[in-house]
Amino acid sequence: MKHPSARSGRGARRGLAAASAAVLLASGTVALAQAQASAAAGCKVDYTTNDWGSGFTASVTVTNLGDPITSGWTLEWDFAGNQQVTSGWNGTFTQSGKHVTVKNPSWAQTLATNASVNPGFQGTYSGSNQAPAQFKLNGTVCDGSTGPTDPPTDPPPGDRVENPYAGVKAYVNPDWSSKAAAEPGGSAVANQPTGVWLDRIAAIEGTGGAMGLRAHLDKALDQGAGVIQLVIYDLPGRDCSALASNGELGPDDLDKYKSQFIDPIAQILGDAKYAGLRIVTVVEIDSLPNLITNAGSRPTATEECNVMKANGNYEKGVAYALQKLGAISNVYNYLDVGHHGWIGWDDNFGPTAQLLATVAQASGSKSNVAGFITNTANYGALQEPYFTIDDTVNGTSVRQSKWVDWNRYVDELSYAQAFRQELVKDGFDSGIGMLIDTSRNGWGGANRPTGPGPKTSVDAYVDGSRTDRRIHLGNWCNQAGAGLGERPKAAPAAGIDAYVWMKPPGESDGASKEIPNDEGKGFDRMCDPTYTGNPRNNNNMSGALPDAPLSGHWFSAQFQELLKNANPPVQ
Repeated sequence: MKHPSARSGRGARRGLAAASAAVLLASGTVALAQAQASAAAGCKVDYTTNDWGSGFTASVTVTNLGDPITSGWTLEWDFAGNQQVTSGWNGTFTQSGKHVTVKNPSWAQTLATNASVNPGFQGTYSGSNQAPAQFKLNGTVCDGSTGPTDPPTDPPPGDRVENPYAGVKAYVNPDWSSKAAAEPGGSAVANQPTGVWLDRIAAIEGTGGAMGLRAHLDKALDQGAGVIQLVIYDLPGRDCSALASNGELGPDDLDKYKSQFIDPIAQILGDAKYAGLRIVTVVEIDSLPNLITNAGSRPTATEECNVMKANGNYEKGVAYALQKLGAISNVYNYLDVGHHGWIGWDDNFGPTAQLLATVAQASGSKSNVAGFITNTANYGALQEPYFTIDDTVNGTSVRQSKWVDWNRYVDELSYAQAFRQELVKDGFDSGIGMLIDTSRNGWGGANRPTGPGPKTSVDAYVDGSRTDRRIHLGNWCNQAGAGLGERPKAAPAAGIDAYVWMKPPGESDGASKEIPNDEGKGFDRMCDPTYTGNPRNNNNMSGALPDAPLSGHWFSAQFQELLKNANPPVQ
């Protein structure tokens, strides 16, 4: 489902409660505001507005009634309606849904007892403009009183957090788990959390014996899970350069996408029953990067991608999904940034980040995006241990090798961390977090190198060093020799919210031959092991496994190979 394009065809952590990548509305570097563990804490807030019907300015005067605050302050509230902060002053404002966070500017980190600060902002709204019911200063409710406070503790799962994966159990999908456990040796990994794919309208209610969305959410509550992962994947003209993952909606079915897919999902996720559950939504993989690499005059362009670029329905659909889902306070939207073997070249890297920023802003605010994901359903190595992009062989850079082909990255971790910085330059919050799908990028087994390759030539060095054993970085379908990668893990590296198994291991990328179906899924030759390639993989063999079923269907042979080649090995 996740396909790259050939070259001619892609830290700092977030502050307390700012789990979304929000628009930075005031300048300055902001320190992480910690709740004060002191003998007494208290505060009061005076909130006044100047309202002209559809817009307003607000003054928020907060007075510290407790012990002095010396290491930074954070003010938080939830709007009662659909108010949206558009600019702010005397603080750094971020907003996710109804939740607003204001952090101290770099020049005003302290707040003495009985001292006040006066952040203000301009905003928009429709309907009523009621004042927030409650304000918190460093976690303390501002009710005009003081009292003893306890040291800060991890917030319960329903509270907005900087990393939705931190400190909670992730949901294990019973549909996938039962299939994994039924495979020889599969019980060793059957308890791992994987993404739940909503890839057609019928999946919302459940189809073909699979659980529906509400059933998954209820089961997550039964499991005591704190976070569930959903893949929202049914755009009009979906995946315009890979027939295997085409969808049910035509290029012009935007209204149907909104009313029959996104709106019902948002209605279910907004049910108060699930308010204590962190809901990660990976919104429409493949789509936006395709507009950069596989449209226009590039040799990798397809007619289908040119249609989607012309009608704008990828951008409109994603913006609508971000807006509807981002309005739900316990939903964390993550956007797709392809992977290093797709977007890692200079002519793809910057333009992709800029397009993501434009679409996020079109949703109403960049704060509707909580983070980004790379390598979804792909095979790029997490880290190449035996060579780096800076290596040379007899004065020749590894960038000149056939495998790297002038890319600036050789693995997903370096790519994700660099792309995060590019997103910050394009206006996302400086603490935005990333996810890396490690479900099938382990590349262990007998063919895994144990050290650097020979330095007889740059190609011999790279080919002997690389753990990613694909024929070409552009190969994406049911890759032979792949293995399970790092197990899901929260906050594993700087700037990374989690390693995840968003693609459930054992679910096919696409059929290796034509299979009639009612799911809108076509036959893509990149899934045919006899296929000799196209411009998107520089006309190399596909590297696909034989006898594969339709995308998303269980592929036992692939699961067995993933187990055998797992790295770290399955114990």
